[in-house]
Amino acid sequence: MSLVELIAQADERGLAASGLACLDRCVPLLGGDDEVLRPLWANLAADGDPAAWGTLLDQVRAKLGVADVVDDEDIEDEAALLARRMLAAAPAVRSAAEARTWADGCSVASLQIHRLLDPAQDDGAAVPSGALETVRAADASDARPEGVSPLVVAELRRQISVLEILDSHGAGGVRRAMEVSTEGRRVLRAVVSRRARGRG
Repeated sequence: MSLVELIAQADERGLAASGLACLDRCVPLLGGDDEVLRPLWANLAADGDPAAWGTLLDQVRAKLGVADVVDDEDIEDEAALLARRMLAAAPAVRSAAEARTWADGCSVASLQIHRLLDPAQDDGAAVPSGALETVRAADASDARPEGVSPLVVAELRRQISVLEILDSHGAGGVRRAMEVSTEGRRVLRAVVSRRARGRG
């Protein structure tokens, strides 16, 4: 199935994990450490309390200094702006309807972030939303969608993997989904570090 189809059929936990995983991979852009989202991951486990999600989310926002959606003029870095908006848009309640909207938005934003940061792209131009939707609607068996940069392809695969893991294993797949996200975060942190050195 395509990424769009996986999001459409995912349950509340799978959707929340999908959005959280996208955000987790982009934590380097928010200045957070590798453990900052762990309480939210723990909340998705079998013994997690859905009612505590909102409180935990507020604590994460406070740690990262993201209380509201930031305006374009507040930040020069488009990739960091997208990451901040992902966190700002996270639903306070773990309901399927709100989690689906968030997961879908995070999916697009994270792909766009990876496109902006991909060192293989010289111009750093944003991908039109229509092109991203084509990628997300492509069959998951397509090894390399035409014209899509390597970093974006890798992010697409991780998004699909997280949803497939949660679909197959439910709460038992949360740890594995977190591991997939951790791998992606390490990749993005290295990319962000190289970009910072290049600008220096």
